[in-house]
Amino acid sequence: MVVLKFGGTSVGSAKNIKKVVEIITNTPQKKVVVLSAVSGTTNTLMQIFKAIEQNKEQESVALTSNLKVSYLSLIDELFRTNRYRKKASVFINKEFNFLLQQLKKAANLLLENTILAQGEILSTNLVQLYLEERCVSTRLISALDFMEVGTDNEPNALKIKENILPIINQNNDEKIFITQGFICKKNNGDISNLKRGGSDYTASLIGAAIGAREIQIWTDINGMHNNDPRFVENTFSIEEISFDEAAELAYFGAKILHPQSLIPAKENNIPVLLKNTFNPLSKGTIIKNKTAHKGFTAVAAKDGITVLKIKSYRMLMAYGFLKKVFEVFEKNQTSIDMITTSEVAVSLTIDNNLKINKIISELQQYGKVEVDYNLTIVCVAGDFSENKEGTTTKVFNALKNIPIRMVSYGGSNYNISLLVKNSDKITALKALNEGLFEEKNLLLEATW
Repeated sequence: MVVLKFGGTSVGSAKNIKKVVEIITNTPQKKVVVLSAVSGTTNTLMQIFKAIEQNKEQESVALTSNLKVSYLSLIDELFRTNRYRKKASVFINKEFNFLLQQLKKAANLLLENTILAQGEILSTNLVQLYLEERCVSTRLISALDFMEVGTDNEPNALKIKENILPIINQNNDEKIFITQGFICKKNNGDISNLKRGGSDYTASLIGAAIGAREIQIWTDINGMHNNDPRFVENTFSIEEISFDEAAELAYFGAKILHPQSLIPAKENNIPVLLKNTFNPLSKGTIIKNKTAHKGFTAVAAKDGITVLKIKSYRMLMAYGFLKKVFEVFEKNQTSIDMITTSEVAVSLTIDNNLKINKIISELQQYGKVEVDYNLTIVCVAGDFSENKEGTTTKVFNALKNIPIRMVSYGGSNYNISLLVKNSDKITALKALNEGLFEEKNLLLEATW
């Protein structure tokens, strides 16, 4: 079996849904198809919940009515027969009546998760009905019947496997299973979700549970690029990359993947193929445990970084000092991206300023605290396990005209991280593209 996941843009219109269905029907293997909500739906559902939370009843009802109209319009364009337009309309009316009933309840986390879950429920039912209209046999299975997380909202891989395998086996003759990404249930039965980007995670968890041959993530770009094409010309698609490299890029700014989504696939040695729904003939990018490639693979950038420098002649080298510093961040549920130390100071970066004032206040008991905002981490990913001479030289030569605030190298064999001003980000990305991938770019130009 294979797992195919399609994002919100891929199911964002009737035209796009038809493209998705062509891909599904042209994939010969037995498959589980994981769908996100129609593009824009989750944002609207969140707006609806926020309106309820703020006691803006008229606004929540208006948003719900407008969303319903957009789905009725989608139905008119998607289905070819009046019979299936009617079936789809009955379903839509039922779902939105349920949603309107939810609006009358008091705002709480459980209600929020229930409302947000409707996006994936809407998209999967409509796609299943369209496949049915096309006389394609499918089985719609609810993610709420097998995707289980604990009270900490971490997926229970064993329970997911125990839940989904009987469903698959009981329908062994079926070739296509349709299910929802993102949504799940807690072990107490409450509806929850895997947070933004969680549909990728769903696909990976399902792939691991059923022992899939491959997990395919279908988006709107031709796989991973060696740099950000929004800012840099002459980027190219990466045909093959390791899980470790891809994870570094996903965490440090490559938006094509949810960082956690690779973990189940990596642990179960299942290749992940990134493909473009709108250009299915493109090779895309294959992610697997081992690749033949060594050296530089790609560059990504993560904005919104804050750096804190704690300077203390009295405490820094004292036993337990760093432990006390880290405890401040742990207590305030704020993760650290980079860290460097010297004899008298420690500098570290965070990407979440929600509790920054409290963190600063608590750190001041250990020394003088300096803070810089609006910085960017530039990640250079690759396989540096052989530690070839000249690796860092090439990076620093490329960035010789750009001030570098911090450097992290050696914590991983797959990443060199550099902290720069946000205003220098694009210049840095362009310089690295030219300095690290010049030979590859020349080769591609010669091929063209």
